[in-house]
Amino acid sequence: MANLHGCSDGSVPGLITINVFHRKQNYAFEFPDDATVPDLFNEIALTLGIPLSNQKIIVSKGSLLKAPFQEPYMPLSALQHKTMTLMGSGVTEVQAVQTMVNKVTQRNAARIAQYSRAKETKKSRIRTLTHDTHDEYTFLQIRPLSGLPHPERSRLLLVRLKEDPGIRAAMKKNKFTVSLLTEMEPLSHTQATHEGTSRILGLNRNQGEVIELRLRTDAYDGYRDYKTIRRTLCHELAHNVHGPHDRQFWDLCHQIEREVDGADWKSGGHTTGEASRYDIMGQTSIEDDSHEDEGGWTGGEFVLGGGGNEASALSRREILAQAAMKRQRKKDEAEETP
Repeated sequence: MANLHGCSDGSVPGLITINVFHRKQNYAFEFPDDATVPDLFNEIALTLGIPLSNQKIIVSKGSLLKAPFQEPYMPLSALQHKTMTLMGSGVTEVQAVQTMVNKVTQRNAARIAQYSRAKETKKSRIRTLTHDTHDEYTFLQIRPLSGLPHPERSRLLLVRLKEDPGIRAAMKKNKFTVSLLTEMEPLSHTQATHEGTSRILGLNRNQGEVIELRLRTDAYDGYRDYKTIRRTLCHELAHNVHGPHDRQFWDLCHQIEREVDGADWKSGGHTTGEASRYDIMGQTSIEDDSHEDEGGWTGGEFVLGGGGNEASALSRREILAQAAMKRQRKKDEAEETP
């Protein structure tokens, strides 16, 4: 067994003194002159409480001693006059550090689990909200005409209509689900007669199975006014409930238009320019017998389809004048009513 001293003069015959520095403290170990390196490590484990596996001794000039030893029978006498520094922690310190590590790991795991639960709950709420207000009452598919130029532009316009805040609000309120929103081929829905040219702006097939909208100009070189297309879409959505253009249809159509305009937070409602645009396109000045899915402006005329309409070949100015007169008559009648 070695003797441990705070210092040593190395004067005892038959013994050698090994000085080891550890945490700024010098430890002098006395061993028989035939002791080996493992004897030093075992003595350190007994006296300082540092396990063999935790010990590393740095010898001057850069060599390192640690278990398992490359030279297990190396005599300690070879290290007697060298500076050695011990690196290592006792069992208690290791346990304290490990306890701290375990606590940190547990807290991190709990924090991650809490975050994951909160994130999943948020996703669940979003999925539920999306299903209720977007995935169910919406257009389940959109499809441009691939045979026409730039179908990607038509797709973007259809997506804009689908995501339009006003359209989404109206579809949710009226519980409308449309299987397919697609683009109408302009040429096949345009008819020219001696009375003028009739353009169908939209179609609703099987009460919401498919809605087709005329997106492009007749020459395929551009797109129609967005708000005109959207107003046509309101018209076609009303056909999800009513087929004929009767009073019930027009009441629902105008209701949808008001709902769309009211929820149109992006544009903030109609501006003067927008209202003027609607007048030009025949969207606000034409009374209830106009059919967006049966006619369209041609030159200076608004030709109505469906037959039997006394205004079927009137000029635009005449139509606007008749509409203004009709509104004035209604106003006068309302004022005369006691």
